[in-house]
This record gives sequence, structure tokens and C-alpha cells, in this order.
Amino acid sequence: MVALGGGHGLYATLSAVRRLSEKVTAVVTVADDGGSSGRLRAELGVVPPGDLRMALSALSGEAVEQQVWTETVQHRFGGTGALAGHSVGNLILAGLTEVTGDIVTALDMLGRVLDVRGRVLPMSPIPLDIEADVSGLESDPRVSRCIRGQVAVATTPGKVRRVRLIPADPPACTPALDAVCEADLVVLGPGSWFSSVIPHVLVPDLHEALLHTKALKVLVLNLAAEPGETAGFSAERHLHVLAQHAPDFRVDHVVVDAASVPEGSEREHLCRSAARFGAQASFVDVAETGTHRHDPAKLAVALETCLSSRAGLAAARGDGREIVSWL
Repeated sequence: MVALGGGHGLYATLSAVRRLSEKVTAVVTVADDGGSSGRLRAELGVVPPGDLRMALSALSGEAVEQQVWTETVQHRFGGTGALAGHSVGNLILAGLTEVTGDIVTALDMLGRVLDVRGRVLPMSPIPLDIEADVSGLESDPRVSRCIRGQVAVATTPGKVRRVRLIPADPPACTPALDAVCEADLVVLGPGSWFSSVIPHVLVPDLHEALLHTKALKVLVLNLAAEPGETAGFSAERHLHVLAQHAPDFRVDHVVVDAASVPEGSEREHLCRSAARFGAQASFVDVAETGTHRHDPAKLAVALETCLSSRAGLAAARGDGREIVSWL
């Protein structure tokens, strides 16, 4: 199973898919330029480690010793000195990358310490930047301004129209491409739409791998629009902007929290938008009670249902791969 994304959204997805399989690969965005990750990136030129660290923590072992290590890796220094705000795991990953000369090797080494069930990989082996066309920042609402940086895009008071990666044709992480091509299930989202989800389809080789994999592809929508980059977005609008950035992208299922999209015309519009991706929209309860976060246990059930439906269809046709041996 492969999960693509970044930040807290990817953490939720990984916490869900690890309930279904121990063969999990996280493919993580590498454009963060804020906080501890941004500082290490600017000072050392390393791939921003924060989202990678969180993914490792989501897949870490459950033994007491590994949990102590996970807590330490996630620990953030306080105070007002040079280390204030840095997480221990970010510093370890930055140091391992400098010593080994390779971020993938560094992730694998720290993963062994944490007894990670699966693998964590960067989307690209080099740090990337996000650039966006944003309207609503000038007196004339028709005029767009170009802004650069993940933090700037995520917090803009304007309306994001389109995003690009810099460099425009970045290399993909080769083991990540292999994982996508060999997967039985690929999950994209939830997460910051313009800065954690869409960037995956903007890396040319990764985009091609997503187009040609035989895996079941599931897109998980956010529970609500985020202040800043997707303020005011409907669920349908999330699909529309993804299609604008990758017109040929296809998925099999779009998982939508039932409470976030009321029955009636809004669901009908969303189903039509999902159909343009070749997908079936599934309206299910995936929210953690009283929050705007996905519940890993509920999301795992939703993904398992998607897999079961494909297995049933394949069995009826007699031509499917055995993709649900863990069920």
C-alpha cells in the first residue's frame, strides 16, 4: 500500500493503512519552508525533514522501546536559544543525511531504530518550492499575484488559482516510483490541497507512475475547507482544481465524509465531478468525533470497503490480481 501526501493528513492515512497491511510506503511532499524544517533547509540545504519525520512516527513500532524513541523523535525543544522550535527527529534526519549523503538512506536508518512497518520516502530527492497564482490580493480582483513558498501559499488571504513546482521538472525518488508501480492500493489525500496533495501529480515521473499503476487508486477528500489556500472551497471544487492541474489523472474511488456533504444537489454535483476521474464517490463516516480530523479506524474501514468491492468485481470477472489477501 502506498500513501501520498504530507503533514497531519498523511499521518492520518498512514495510521489507517497500517491497520490493513504491514507493507506500507509513504511518499511525502518536500516543499516545506516553514518552522524547524524551513530553518534546516535554509541553513543546510537538506530536504525539509518535518513531514518525513511525522510519517516515520505514524508507522513506528508499538513496543515500549520504540514508543520512547518515537516520542523523542517527535519532541520539540523549548526555550529561546538556537535549538528552540526544532524537533529532535528533524535534527537526526538532517545529520544522517549529511553523514550518509542520501535522504533515503537516512530515512531507512532511522526507520530501523523506530521499527517502522513499511518505508518512508520523499516525493523527490531534492527540496522543492511551491509557486502559486493568487487572486484577490490586488484592488482589481481579476489581477493575480505570484507568491512563492509553501507557508505563503497555505496562509494567503487571497484565492489560489494554480500552483507550480520549482524546479518545474524535478526528479522523482526512484524507490517511490517502484512502490507506486508495485502497489495494490494507492491513497492520495487528505491534506493541504495545493501544498501537500496536488504537488504529487506535478512531478512528471511520479505522475506517469500514478497513471500506469494497476493499483486501486483512492482519493480522500478533506473534511472541510482550510483557512487560507482553500477557504470557501466546496468538496466539488477540490476535485475541479485537481483536474485542472492533472487533466488525465484517474482514480477509482473518492472517499468523502458523509457529514461534510449534505444529501441533495451538492452530492449529485460531487458524484458527477468524481465520474470525470472515472471514480465512484463513497459517502461514509470517516471523521473523528467533534473534530475536523480523519479517524484512522473509520478511514481504514472505508479503504477496506473499496478494496473489497474491487476484489468482488475481479472475482466475478475471473481476471483480477489477488489484492486482498490480508482481509
